[in-house]
Amino acid sequence: MADEVVVDALPYIDQGYEEQGVREAALLMVEEETRRFRPTKNYLEHLPPLKLNAFETDAMRHEFERIQQRLPMELLSMKRYELPAPPHGRMTDIAAWTECVDNSYAQLQHQLTRINNLELLSDYGCEIWKNEVQMIMQYVNEAQTSLQNLRKQIQEVNWARKSVQMQVGDKLKELEAKWVALVSKNYEIEQACAQLQQDVRDSHRLAS
Repeated sequence: MADEVVVDALPYIDQGYEEQGVREAALLMVEEETRRFRPTKNYLEHLPPLKLNAFETDAMRHEFERIQQRLPMELLSMKRYELPAPPHGRMTDIAAWTECVDNSYAQLQHQLTRINNLELLSDYGCEIWKNEVQMIMQYVNEAQTSLQNLRKQIQEVNWARKSVQMQVGDKLKELEAKWVALVSKNYEIEQACAQLQQDVRDSHRLAS
């Protein structure tokens, strides 16, 4: 494959990483390679544009506009909790009084619903929160277990890499020593051949 990257580093058996100048040489190689990269104006241009307001509601949009304009926050309206009497011009209007009574009934029912909700919260709220906390703790434990398993897998991979490298390390050192010996032997043979050729030339020159 054209994009395949072959990593030939053997960090568990290679030597010389801490020698002077090695780090600087590596950084120079990285800089040289990065200079060959083709610059791009926007590396996210292949992605669709972000919809930053996709989840905004009308209330959120109104609040953002208020904050941007530095306007004070609107106070909570208590009008729905008021029980106003009919206006002075309709004090004798039965329909106006009926409307007020209906409003009173609605307010009383609303307060009754709130009382029922508070009683339910008092009776079952603690148990619900305990169950919620137990569920959250279960999620946390599952996440921690997953993290531990992942770390264990990473450690096993590192141990396997180290084991394989240590096993072949001695063989690589042996092969390297043989290579050095062969190169040295070839150099000695080349020197000896060169000397023989020079002796033959000298003999021919003396004989002539």
